[in-house]
Amino acid sequence: MMGFLMRRIFYMIPTIFLVSICTFIIIQLPPGDYLDSLAAEMGEAGVESTAVLDSLREQYGLGQPMYVQYFKWMKGILLHGDFGISFEKNRPVTDLIWNRLGWTFGISIMTLLFIWLTALPIGIYSAVRKYSMGDYIATFFGFIGLAIPNFLLALLMMYVAFKYFGQSVGGLVSPEYLEEPWTWDKYVDLLKHIWMPIVVVGTSGAAALIRIMRANLLDELYRPYVVTARAKGMSEFQLLLKYPVRVALNPFVSTIGWILPTLVSGEIIVAVVMNLPTTGPLLLRALLVQDMYLAGSLILIVSMLTVIGTLISDLLLAWIDPRIRYQ
Repeated sequence: MMGFLMRRIFYMIPTIFLVSICTFIIIQLPPGDYLDSLAAEMGEAGVESTAVLDSLREQYGLGQPMYVQYFKWMKGILLHGDFGISFEKNRPVTDLIWNRLGWTFGISIMTLLFIWLTALPIGIYSAVRKYSMGDYIATFFGFIGLAIPNFLLALLMMYVAFKYFGQSVGGLVSPEYLEEPWTWDKYVDLLKHIWMPIVVVGTSGAAALIRIMRANLLDELYRPYVVTARAKGMSEFQLLLKYPVRVALNPFVSTIGWILPTLVSGEIIVAVVMNLPTTGPLLLRALLVQDMYLAGSLILIVSMLTVIGTLISDLLLAWIDPRIRYQ
């Protein structure tokens, strides 16, 4: 198992290196840069911009070749943990993203737990009781969850919460707690608000995994080894969990590789709609104004989450199915 783990970690190093190159190339693809956007804004305001822009271009090194800018960026990240300077806000990128990353990861992890705790039992029930009324209801809500865009669901839930329950909507705490220190009342208020983005972001993922779990389990329920175990007198509940569910979990677990980064990057519109203090609005603004290092750092972090999520899913698969680590 240790050799399996070391091989996977070793594969991550060149993968992350290639991801960093692709990330930097992607953020350089749009024509112009942040200073071009700034020049347009200054021109509309009637401000002379030539001297200011020349000074900023020299300060940020934007006149240098792309590979020089890339190596300076990676050198700062690897040696000092410095992701560069945000052009628009004139602050270190690390100061801008770490607090928001905390909220993003927190919401993403809780959403992942919500998805699993919802999709696993419902998927098992739908497979075991296929074509029952419960299966039809789960299928109906599953298709609804896949069909409704997250931002539309967010707007609907915010309207219902405000109209019929009198709850303040938008943000993770009520307005009166925004500048207050963390107290018990503020934590309670956070719990009253945080469930909504968790449900909104997790609905489509849960709906997809319900269908995956149902399909995987239906493939296993009538295999010869299940029939043999049932003929030997094993109880249905013990048989279900020990054999077919364990095998059906393999594709279910492998989805962690794409669910984890999707939760972080896919909540951008939801975060804007619900006014969440996460990385989504920050990334959107950085892309709009071509804030190169801020956008690149956020994209790099999301890409690294894909690699980390794949590693986690590989380890869980090796733990669930010993054949994987031997093959």
